[in-house]
Amino acid sequence: MLVIFGASGDLTARKLIPAILNLAVDGHLPKNFVVLGASRSSWSDEEFRKNVVLESKHLKSETKKEAEKIITDFADKLFYHELGADQDSDYGPLKDRIESLNKEYKTDSNYIFYLSVPPSAHESISKNLHEQDLDEETEGWRRLIVEKPFGYDLETAKELNVILQRYFKESQIFRIDHYLGKETVQNLLVTRFANSIFEPLWNRNYIDHVEITNAESGGVEKRAGYYDTSGALRDMFQSHLLQIVAFIVMEPPLSADAEEIRNEKLKALKSLRIMTDEQTLRKNTIRGQYVNSVINGEQVKGYREEEGVDPNSVTETYAALKFYVDNWRWADVPFYVRTAKRMPTKVTEVVIHFKSPHHQIFKDSGMTNKDNKLVIRIQPDEGILIKFGVKVPGQGFNVERANLDFYYSSLTETHVMEAYERLILDAMQGDATLYARADEVEAAWAFVDPILEFWKTSDAKVYGYSAGVWGPENADELIEGYGMWRNPGANLADDPGFCVIC
Repeated sequence: MLVIFGASGDLTARKLIPAILNLAVDGHLPKNFVVLGASRSSWSDEEFRKNVVLESKHLKSETKKEAEKIITDFADKLFYHELGADQDSDYGPLKDRIESLNKEYKTDSNYIFYLSVPPSAHESISKNLHEQDLDEETEGWRRLIVEKPFGYDLETAKELNVILQRYFKESQIFRIDHYLGKETVQNLLVTRFANSIFEPLWNRNYIDHVEITNAESGGVEKRAGYYDTSGALRDMFQSHLLQIVAFIVMEPPLSADAEEIRNEKLKALKSLRIMTDEQTLRKNTIRGQYVNSVINGEQVKGYREEEGVDPNSVTETYAALKFYVDNWRWADVPFYVRTAKRMPTKVTEVVIHFKSPHHQIFKDSGMTNKDNKLVIRIQPDEGILIKFGVKVPGQGFNVERANLDFYYSSLTETHVMEAYERLILDAMQGDATLYARADEVEAAWAFVDPILEFWKTSDAKVYGYSAGVWGPENADELIEGYGMWRNPGANLADDPGFCVIC
């Protein structure tokens, strides 16, 4: 039984229910399975079913595509329980409803509690569940899925972990980061550890620098209230991007066991060199904020003009960092990571820049500044691209860079799960590999906290950039000796003069 707290919220209708429906359609759900929505809205079972399935705007394509019986059978397994207006209201009636559904649908007392609610509600919900013994695993198992943000800084993250662990065991807590549900993020591990053409080269002897870009073409839209108290560094870097960094940096785990992988991720995050002195922070961090501009003939508001944003806000919508990793594998290899809104395109990718050969016999052949690259595209146009040198036909040894690529879309026989589908299924199966552990979260905040503290000072400037461009011009100064960031297009293979036409 999946019990969703905050079931009347946007996330449930937009992401969770469509993910569960897809799991049902693909045959991944057990026969004895039900969803119980719990929220303050005064809905009946029928109203819940209409709002999130039968008349949901987020499921229009699915309801047309799938047979009516599949949709109605799925909807019949959705139920709703109205919680009291007070966060500390009695959970006795909720326990009765859970036990009644458990008995009727034979779910073997296996419960997942999904907290699709703000962090401020985590303590009251987990406390109330504990007081009703709904955390006890005397019959069946109990798991708690927690949505980010996991705290606002290191102190609040520690407080949140203490609260959750007061009522549930750490092994029962699943901190969900939907970025880790993306196939291409998981493929970082396979690319590294399953291929002898990469693993021997995955170190400071062969890699020059690593570049990660997360760009969104949209603005803050309806999230201004949250975003203005958060910013790009908290919203994207501390969680999603540092998890990607951990996959790149980590040492080979002893096995594919969840705890072995999470142990190595923790070591990776703890090996990041924490920047504390002002000079380093000023030199290696840049923050910016988009200002109004015209994109494709349409006037676009600046961040401070967005509804719900403080007109004098210094919240960053662009964050770029340069940092190092203090271990043997990555000593002196710079990592460049940026995340931003109102970019020219929506894209997330990792670029591994390999060093040039020490003895260059073709250095006059036009190969200068055309290093070998491994590009791992996380979204969109998911895939992997290797850039390497080839001889241009004709006399002499003119060298040009060629592409060797793989696209997930070419796997026509394989359904690539959406992130929430994969993560919810993993939680059902008790696989915590792609979920963040308490110590991982705290290690990530320990790296980010000093940057946030520095950005509060008057010495930390906020640079403006026009909506629709690749951030502040001086962001290229961060990339010492390399000229500029790789500004990717919507397609994975996006070299000038090359396009994908089908």
